[in-house]
This record gives sequence, C-alpha cells and structure tokens, in this order.
Amino acid sequence: MKIDSDSEVLATVGASMGRRLLGITSLAVLGGMVIYVALATPPDLGWQVFLLALGGAAIWMADAMRRGTAHVIELTETELRDSSGEILARVADIESMDRGFFAFKPSNGFLLKTRSPGTRVWRPGLWWRMGRRIGVGGMTPGSQTKFMSEVLAAMMAQRDD
Repeated sequence: MKIDSDSEVLATVGASMGRRLLGITSLAVLGGMVIYVALATPPDLGWQVFLLALGGAAIWMADAMRRGTAHVIELTETELRDSSGEILARVADIESMDRGFFAFKPSNGFLLKTRSPGTRVWRPGLWWRMGRRIGVGGMTPGSQTKFMSEVLAAMMAQRDD
C-alpha cells in the first residue's frame, strides 16, 4: 500500500538506540555462546545439532530485530504506518485498543483490534500483526507509545461521536 506523503505525522514511535544495542547484542552473544558450547564440548550428536540450530536461530533473531527496529511507526490522521511503507491499520478500521496491565501486548506498548484481518507480520522489537490484532511496542520508550495511544484513543473517540 502506498503512503500518502502529504499527511501530517501526529506521533512517532521508534526503538531507542540503547535498547536496540542491548537487545541485538544479547541475542547475538547468546547465539555465539550456544554455538561455541556445541562445538567446543560436543555432546551427543542429537544435542549438538539442537544446540547449533538454537544458536543459529538466536543469531537470525538478532538480525531480524536489527532490521525491524531500524524503522519508526508513524500515526497520521488516517492511518498507523511503518516508515518502510507498510500500513499497520487505518484509523477508521480500528475497533478497540487495549493498554491494560494484563493485556497480551508488547512491553511498553498497546494492542489494537481491527474490524478486518490483515496478513501476519512481525517486526521484532517494534510491532506485530496476527489477524485482527496488532501489537505496538517492545523496544520502544513507554513515553512515545503512551503518547501515541492517547492520541489514537482521542481520534477513535472523536470518530465514534
């Protein structure tokens, strides 16, 4: 979907550099250590294959997190979008928002439920979408996601009046 470049950005959410560095480095070091253990003190062949696969998955995850958190989420009057051009949801399509303590949501974030389902997408550390549910947050500062959720809640309340 094409981004309307004329629309004004009301709020942005992006991963802070410190959180990115800590998360990506932690996963990469974990992957490297697991691979080292598998090669330096090889257990049975089955366990060695398992450890090599686990280490490779952790390194793959670190790279996926690096690519995902390089983007920023932007809220305009009509849509919630990723700086890569992916539209998370249109404001008119958002049914509800959950910011509660016990909600199944990313850390420092919020959960949206839309009227129509979308494709499954996962940007580790920034946002995910499964069907009608969209989670925003993760490696993002709580102040940014709180501001965005409050602006979005005001827009939804105004829309529903």
